[in-house]
Amino acid sequence: MAPQFDVIAIGNAIVDLLAHVPDGFPEAHDVPRGGMVLIDSEKAAAMTRAMPGSEQVAGGSAGNSMVCLSRLGGAGGFVGKVANDELGDAYRRSMEEAGVQFIAAPLDQGPPTGRCHIAVTADAERSMATYLGAAGEVSEADIDDDMIRRAEMVFFEGYLFDGELPRSAFEKAAAIAHKAGKRAALTLSDVGVVERNRDELIRILEKHVDLIFANEDEARALFGHHETPAELAAEMAKLVPFGAITCSERGSIVYGPDQDATTVPAVAPVQLVDTTGAGDAYAGGFFYGFTRGKPLPSCATLGSVIASEVISHMGPRPVADIRQMAADRDLL
Repeated sequence: MAPQFDVIAIGNAIVDLLAHVPDGFPEAHDVPRGGMVLIDSEKAAAMTRAMPGSEQVAGGSAGNSMVCLSRLGGAGGFVGKVANDELGDAYRRSMEEAGVQFIAAPLDQGPPTGRCHIAVTADAERSMATYLGAAGEVSEADIDDDMIRRAEMVFFEGYLFDGELPRSAFEKAAAIAHKAGKRAALTLSDVGVVERNRDELIRILEKHVDLIFANEDEARALFGHHETPAELAAEMAKLVPFGAITCSERGSIVYGPDQDATTVPAVAPVQLVDTTGAGDAYAGGFFYGFTRGKPLPSCATLGSVIASEVISHMGPRPVADIRQMAADRDLL
């Protein structure tokens, strides 16, 4: 049976609340600058009050990647949990309008739809406080065997790694994909995620993952005794056959069974406004090339093109015609 999807992602169905804030805002609200912290419903309410006029965007890391994949002309599916509430309806509608098939049924009982408060400081850095709500309820019951078999890849978002239910869902999906001769990918997402779950991450990477995405800090948290990105890539290759380590304005390093670790230059944005979603966009572009058998450096360049567009404005989704941008560089 021909694949229906290039990638099915399992991730946080999170509504992003974005706002520009004063420089000391992250520290004043106990949010790690440039990182992510999980918060409870009470803290979420306080953050909402502290960020009046926030822009609302259906986000979540893996969901953002699937939107980028779709806008390039790829076929993406998304397994994520929302509640049967107003934000949940808005999230599902937003994904489907972007051409991404939303697969999981909503929660009728339990916590409300999750949201992420994204505080953007003048240096374009984003600091995130996330209330998972319903998003953390993704489970094995949400994994449709037939849909996984009809995808080239299944993709898991590291932000969900703290939850046992979502981890089990990914393990089930990866096992189905591998049995069907397909591949599984994972993004590390956040240094804190890696530090809290290092041993379990290494187990799952060795057992289930064919392609890994990480930035330098996340990779270093996994392999702390290695300093350079090239050394980190060499360590990653012992666990996962394909990988990409992003290094901000210094580009990315990619490797594979037939590709020695190679540095691929970054694509400079027209202007730097908000780095929210840069890694997600990179993964979305990379997936488009990877599922079409393009060379890894081309996949990385495509990812960088899309990331450069996303960081040139507020919000984690592209607003320009990224397919035309990719075509102009002969990357499709």
